[in-house]
Amino acid sequence: MNVFINQVPHALNDGATLEVAIALVQAQPPFAAAVNLVFVPNSQYGQKVLFAEDRIDIISPVTGG
Repeated sequence: MNVFINQVPHALNDGATLEVAIALVQAQPPFAAAVNLVFVPNSQYGQKVLFAEDRIDIISPVTGG
């Protein structure tokens, strides 16, 4: 199935979880994740099943003044 991670298309196996998608892009903490604009707590990454055309946003904090 195809999903979008930070607006870039990626192919994942059917039934893949958000945890798999995060590992695919090698996201390094700290970050937050959302699926279809809905925040997903990090404790739920392994249980959040993805579906074709889902849009995943992985966002890292920005610091500065």
